[in-house]
Amino acid sequence: MPQRIVIDPVTRIEGHAKISIYLDEEGNVADAEFHVVEFRGFEKFCEGRPFHEMPGITARVCGICPVSHVLASARAGDAIMAVNIPPAADKLRRLMNLGQIVQSHALSFFHLSAPDFLLGWDAPPAQRNVFGLIAANPDLARAGIRLRQFGQEIIERLGGKKIHPAWAVPGGVRSPLTPENRDAIRARLPEAFTTIQHALELWKKTMSRHQREIQIFGNFPSLFLGMVTPDGGWEHHGGKLRITDSSGSVIADQLDPQRYYEFIGESVQTSSYLKSPFYLPLGLPDGMYRVGPLARLNVAEHMGVPRADAELKQFKKLGRGAVTSSFLYHYARLIEILACLEFIEQLLDDRDLLGDDLRADAGINALRGVGASEAPRGTLFHDYTVDRNGILKRVNLIIATGQNNLAMNRTVAQIARHYIRNGSTEIPEPLLNRVEHGIRCFDPCLSCSTHAAGQMPLRVRLIGPDGTILREVTRD
Repeated sequence: MPQRIVIDPVTRIEGHAKISIYLDEEGNVADAEFHVVEFRGFEKFCEGRPFHEMPGITARVCGICPVSHVLASARAGDAIMAVNIPPAADKLRRLMNLGQIVQSHALSFFHLSAPDFLLGWDAPPAQRNVFGLIAANPDLARAGIRLRQFGQEIIERLGGKKIHPAWAVPGGVRSPLTPENRDAIRARLPEAFTTIQHALELWKKTMSRHQREIQIFGNFPSLFLGMVTPDGGWEHHGGKLRITDSSGSVIADQLDPQRYYEFIGESVQTSSYLKSPFYLPLGLPDGMYRVGPLARLNVAEHMGVPRADAELKQFKKLGRGAVTSSFLYHYARLIEILACLEFIEQLLDDRDLLGDDLRADAGINALRGVGASEAPRGTLFHDYTVDRNGILKRVNLIIATGQNNLAMNRTVAQIARHYIRNGSTEIPEPLLNRVEHGIRCFDPCLSCSTHAAGQMPLRVRLIGPDGTILREVTRD
């Protein structure tokens, strides 16, 4: 009879979840499931609201990346109004999204994931966290904190506050960027560049010591989806979609996000509140795809800025075709931070950025509008259907973490198969941490909300075929 190992909750991720590892009769891993055990219900309780309220409402979907939802929602409103927003508004939205990617990626790399590969997989949980990183390498920890602060400062200087800025609206944005705020952002760029360069050098040393993790932490063929420019460059806001396979071949290009439902299907698993999107033409399981930094760098032919372009060339050498190891999401995040800093530097010199023509106005010109943007964790879709008064009749949100759901399940199973064999009931702490880290590679934002600081307990049970608890490990 099969057995089951449960890891509940998974720690150092944004939200609450658990992992089940199923053993076959020989005691080897047969399968694994990543369960998201929260339910939010935004798609339903937004029904009946005016569409122009949605950026402010859906910002509350996430305390880590509210900007991503604000921008996708505003773009859906643009589509309902059928307007082209003024150039200044478009560039200001882009600037805010760049700041959002910087702050979120810095949080993921320095705070949530670095304690594992910098302090050691076998370090005790009480030490293997951001506070342990501060004690072991205070300069690095401080630089990571300040890099995230820089991204948040961009958001605050544009939107008035760091979290839930009610700034991007259907048709444009509410307020301009002042010369004083532009100059303040520019003044912090040199420090940010120094930090990301140091982080990249540190990561390359880390890669040389973690070849096994690169091979077994979510290293499998899949499709990859992300936005690109018309010439196939890296894009984060307003681009078309490209899908590539694990050989690096483009299987679909310049897809219109407004018509995502023609090529993206949504399946449901009874074990999780996450939806599981897939590429419709291939169905399941062949249509499984990944989104986020790893996917965006796989689908992009170039970054569009010189320093990040040089790093992208080095990154692509790590794969035969596409780079397929999920452990290398960490490297991809650092390259994206570098690209964001370079694009921010360019934008600050753009004359349109200080313009005051910020908003297009119109009535209801379409009864359905889709807004898409690249959130830090991957492509985000907001799909609104309204009546003639602009009242929402249907809302569909496709979150990046959901699109990675099938890949996260496969990642957990791959790691577990490597470490759990021959019916052993031993569940050492380093094993649990490695399984958890497979999820951290994707930086999932599960509840899309902030949580209290503190230490979450971890309980793992190995259950025999008759329901007897063979072994229990508790982390308080």
